[in-house]
Amino acid sequence: MNDTIAAVATAPGEGAVSVIRISGADAFSIAEAVSDRSLHDAEGYTIRVGNIIENGKPVDQVLFSIFHAPKSYTGEDVVEISCHGGIYITRKILSLVLGSGARLAERGEFTQRAFLNGKMDLSQAEGVNDLIRARDEVNAVSAVHSLKGSVQRILDPLTESLTQIIAQIEVNIDYPEYDDVEQLRDEQILPQAEEWLKMIRGVIEKAQQSVLIRNGVDTVILGRPNVGKSSLLNALLEEDKAIVTDIAGTTRDLVEGSVRVGNVTLNLIDTAGIRASEDVIEQIGIEKSLKALEKAQLVIVVLDSSSGMTEEDRELLELTKDRERIVVYNKKDEKEIPGTMAISAVNKDIHALTDEIEKRYENGIRAAFEDTLNNERQIGLAIQAETYMKNAVSSLRSGAEVDLVTIDLQNAWFALREITGEAGREDLLDEIFSRFCLGK
Repeated sequence: MNDTIAAVATAPGEGAVSVIRISGADAFSIAEAVSDRSLHDAEGYTIRVGNIIENGKPVDQVLFSIFHAPKSYTGEDVVEISCHGGIYITRKILSLVLGSGARLAERGEFTQRAFLNGKMDLSQAEGVNDLIRARDEVNAVSAVHSLKGSVQRILDPLTESLTQIIAQIEVNIDYPEYDDVEQLRDEQILPQAEEWLKMIRGVIEKAQQSVLIRNGVDTVILGRPNVGKSSLLNALLEEDKAIVTDIAGTTRDLVEGSVRVGNVTLNLIDTAGIRASEDVIEQIGIEKSLKALEKAQLVIVVLDSSSGMTEEDRELLELTKDRERIVVYNKKDEKEIPGTMAISAVNKDIHALTDEIEKRYENGIRAAFEDTLNNERQIGLAIQAETYMKNAVSSLRSGAEVDLVTIDLQNAWFALREITGEAGREDLLDEIFSRFCLGK
């Protein structure tokens, strides 16, 4: 944190402009050392034109963007040098900056300093990376929400309610002699704790739906040989990625690809047809199919409407009955069975399936465009908080004294605060003692 750091802040390669960012106590001195301009007297949020100089000779004409601490991205003094975007020029200027006393920044170090300097919380810092990596509108909108503090807004009611419970218990324990302090009993805390559990369960479920949509649904296409699984994969991907023939057992390994179905991304896996086989290679493919099924978040079971239900089909339906699945009848161009979801993969007529997929995940799509927790780390910590509260509720229901559940309640509080990187016993004590004035 005491070093002044620098790095190229724009994408590598040729372009109109490159930006070299310098952050730290010596940012202005280092920028002046490589230029012909004085920058210390420049006001914040201003731009100065100047030249980068090496051995008295100009290297490039650039713009210096000035940011004074703490009103900068990192909370430190920052200079951003906008130079011409050639690969050589960019590297040359960066090397001069590093040669003048700056250290090359590590991955994510500018945003890390912004977090450590209180410019953003941990969930907002994660939102920065999410926005950079966003591959579609759903991910971009979610990242922007995160940058604007959506996670903190979600957690505030949960943290406030939990803090109030803990604070009241602590005061009852530490100051029993005060008659004006309400004595909190288990019949009072238990309804509050149960209501808190309902609140956090709703937050977790919404977040899980949202993350599923943003990351993509791991989807396995399953069926016996020659029912049209590979044709369906090709129709969804709109390319001939899987080999399609009339010979059963053509697909012997997993074939993968990602596709957008409306606002839903499917991470597709076409599997080997599942059947009894003496072929060693086909057996290996079938084993891989069954392993892929274990990890799948959605299973598309493909049946052949032209040949009717077989014993192998019934076994597949039994195998997947407890999984999130969609059953489709392919080859409706040959024969269509009334009352079934009918498609013709070879003719790219798969609207019934894609409509069902969008309908199946409409709640998740809606959640992905709203304020939610944004990744597995945040959801995992929320689940930890829920688990601690469940332990507390269980203890209260079994007749435990309220002061005996304090540890579980505090652990739930710490887990919540860790989501935004603010956990610490000092923080909890500050929250407690800021609420009560006992003249102590």
